[in-house]
Amino acid sequence: MKQFKNRNTIILLVITIIVLYVVLKNDFNDILKAFQTIDIKYIGIAIIFYIFSIGIKGYVNYIIVNDKKKISIREAIKHNWIVQLFNGITPFATGGEPMEVYMLTEHDIPVATATNYTIQAFIYYQTALVLYGFLAVTYNNIFHIFPKVQLLSNLVLLGFCINILVIIVLFIISNSKKVSNVFGKVFVKISQKLKLKIKEESIYKKIEDYQNAMAETKKRKGLMLRGVLLNVVSLSCLYCIPMFVLYSMGDFQRLSLLNTLTSSAYVYVMGAFVPIPGASGGIEYGFTQFYGNFIGKTKIAAVLLLWRFITYYLGIIVGTLLFNFEKKVEK
Repeated sequence: MKQFKNRNTIILLVITIIVLYVVLKNDFNDILKAFQTIDIKYIGIAIIFYIFSIGIKGYVNYIIVNDKKKISIREAIKHNWIVQLFNGITPFATGGEPMEVYMLTEHDIPVATATNYTIQAFIYYQTALVLYGFLAVTYNNIFHIFPKVQLLSNLVLLGFCINILVIIVLFIISNSKKVSNVFGKVFVKISQKLKLKIKEESIYKKIEDYQNAMAETKKRKGLMLRGVLLNVVSLSCLYCIPMFVLYSMGDFQRLSLLNTLTSSAYVYVMGAFVPIPGASGGIEYGFTQFYGNFIGKTKIAAVLLLWRFITYYLGIIVGTLLFNFEKKVEK
């Protein structure tokens, strides 16, 4: 795990340097001037909203597991910070769920049960993400807050379709053993061609675990509704951060709350298909293109840098500290 983590960290650092160069190369002095005018209290508010976002997602994990009273709410929130680290350094944010399963097993929860809990949390989050994206697209189609740009429209459509496809595939696999077996065979063939050391029985075991998780989710409809709604609130806290970053620069006119939430939803939907840790490069491009409709060229670079630090690098920093601290405690 350590070698994997170090390799991905190096990739992340290289990508960060490239992105910083692209953002700063033309407007470095103007960006510095924008930073000098920052009102720190609004940056504090932005960070608080990010902490709320992480905390609410941690609380969702807590209420999923809490029927067995295996973890405290404090532990659940700490887990979610560590998940930010592993999501941040892996392509498509695929490292968070396996890490969550591992951390749950440290609380004497069986692997299959921990997997079921983690899958339930993922289903709630993915449902909220698609719902938010649908509302954002609907709002834009009614009020036309973004000009029609074919490339951006195609990228958003692709990201939106990927998120919906994930929900559809999860639903089909959960309701049809025949389809899930076909899916398992296809996955086995792909893994064999790629020479991956994945046992066929382990794939079918994971599919069975997922089906059990979905069966449990269907029984707990009230919990699912709460989980989805809480994830919507968590996303709202995350999505409104650019507005407070802009406020910190003394600009209170350019962004309304609805336009901020819609723009952020578009940015995160578009970033869903970028196969680079943190969706780096793609998500910055999306941010400048969507928020560029409201914020001037120089100021948007400064907002982008602060927003990216708060919503991405801060999670990695805190997650790294908590992960390393936990390892020291175990030793």
